[in-house]
Amino acid sequence: MASNVPAMIEIEGLKKRFGPIQAVDDVSFTVGRGEVLGFLGPNGAGKSTTMKILAGFLPADSGRARIMGYDVAVDPIEAKRRLGYMPEGAPSYSDMTPETFLGFIAEVRNFRGAERKRRIGDAAGLTQLEEVMRQPIETLSRGFKRRVGLAAALLHDPEVLVLDEPTDGLDPNQKHEMRLLIRAMAPKKAIVISTHILEEVDAVCSRAIIIARGRIVADGTPGALEARSARHNGVLVVAGADSRMRLKPLLASLSGVAQVIDETDGLFVQPLDGRPIFDDVRALIRQRAIDVREVRPERGQLEDVFRSVTIGADGGRAAGAAQ
Repeated sequence: MASNVPAMIEIEGLKKRFGPIQAVDDVSFTVGRGEVLGFLGPNGAGKSTTMKILAGFLPADSGRARIMGYDVAVDPIEAKRRLGYMPEGAPSYSDMTPETFLGFIAEVRNFRGAERKRRIGDAAGLTQLEEVMRQPIETLSRGFKRRVGLAAALLHDPEVLVLDEPTDGLDPNQKHEMRLLIRAMAPKKAIVISTHILEEVDAVCSRAIIIARGRIVADGTPGALEARSARHNGVLVVAGADSRMRLKPLLASLSGVAQVIDETDGLFVQPLDGRPIFDDVRALIRQRAIDVREVRPERGQLEDVFRSVTIGADGGRAAGAAQ
């Protein structure tokens, strides 16, 4: 899917193999300012490998990755000046405190004196680390360790952010805080979130790519991807057994209805070609005066789309395969 804004991240024809496993297989996409891209896929799909190549941690076998126009293989220093990267698990030096760790990162980024102090303070404030700044990282909760990793990625205020599984293992409150921060930063940056948590897409992403067995199998806005679900524009009718028995053949005879499926809570009316049928279903129920408890329009479900595009493409990938 082409972006309508200038590309800040450009990935073109990336390939990476680990022995017999083709971890990344001809992956191409761009991300512009203001976009939050959810990079989705099952375990072993190639998400983390792609992110590591973009961050300059792994060389590609072929293809290019650019950050703000700088090729990460040809101009790695200039590319990394503009990149904030939080690897999966947010690794750090566990015997350091957040204060000393962020100080180390600041020095690596060549910040000194008052500028160093300001950068550390700003990053700690953004990630709400102030209360644990002098506590050993090894004693922190998983949520705070994530925040330390994010603070390190944000310290130099990069224009491009790559966050690998940023909310994995966080409790609901911590996830909410992380998502608020990502949304607040989004207008001025290009952000890629590599994740297998589908709720991240609705929560923060303006676009999603689904990858399976190293290849992109879907690319679009959350709404466009959800529209590919069999439940998109469907209707759930919640009713008792007698009403359901009367309704099922009537609903099946409606123009625009593909099929009527018995579910635990009621009848799911699946539209033909995804066309809207809610008004027709509701009108039929009123006309026939059939007693129902609820008539509810259904959104497409990203989980359905994810399964449909990855199960075939991901066939047989071993659980321990490269990510």
